[in-house]
Amino acid sequence: MAYGEIDQLAINTIRLLAVDATFNSNSGHPGAPMGMAPVAHVLFNKFMRFNPQNPSWLNRDRFVLSNGHGCMLQYALLHLFGYKLSLQDIKDFRKIDSITPGHPEAHDTPGIEVTTGPLGQGVCNAVGLAMAQAHTAACFNKPGYELINNYTYCFLGDGCLMEGVSGEASSLAGHLQLGNLICIYDDNHISIDGDINCAFTEDVAKRYEAYGWHVVTVGDGDNDLAGIEAAIKECQAVTDKPSMIKLRTTIGYGSLKQGTGGQEEVRLQP
Repeated sequence: MAYGEIDQLAINTIRLLAVDATFNSNSGHPGAPMGMAPVAHVLFNKFMRFNPQNPSWLNRDRFVLSNGHGCMLQYALLHLFGYKLSLQDIKDFRKIDSITPGHPEAHDTPGIEVTTGPLGQGVCNAVGLAMAQAHTAACFNKPGYELINNYTYCFLGDGCLMEGVSGEASSLAGHLQLGNLICIYDDNHISIDGDINCAFTEDVAKRYEAYGWHVVTVGDGDNDLAGIEAAIKECQAVTDKPSMIKLRTTIGYGSLKQGTGGQEEVRLQP
């Protein structure tokens, strides 16, 4: 499907909400939300099934932000898609007692499925959710009555993949052939220490193929919305394997410090 100006406006709105909130709070991580705004827009606008008026609807798709420091991406999406998260809540980002704290917190914010703290944890959460969905479907679906057919989508970054716990969960997901799990890897080559070449040079795609995953690569996650859409459709069609989309993005896309570690965290001087 063709993409146009309204899509770019939506993407830039996500980016600027993340930028304004982090700078208003003098704290946060705008780079990942800016880089992943295009895939977030495509996923939530074209694929995700949910009801903002009934966030606990049983057959909703689940979304997990494993790189939870980029939580303004998720808060912006929830606000724009009509969840009970107001513009004032965005302005209250990282303030005490707000529903927009520094990482996604379940039970505090409508639409947040799980609390993702340490990097890698969200990947494990997503595997667990996909396992639960597959088990529920096996118990209750009958011929002609497919009550449960939802997906779990997970965004993750280099930091998540550096953690051993994510590898253990991913290995289990491959063994269980969780075709309802689709992970999107924010391949921006940047960590808080700078370029990941200083510490992380493995071939992630080959590792996940060895786990038994279906792997798709999208080379331009900044602009190729049609390619992102096609990749997600391809992953949905693979029902006997979990899938990973290796999405090459630019951290802080559109900013003066795009592509650098300077977009990892905001710490302004008074």
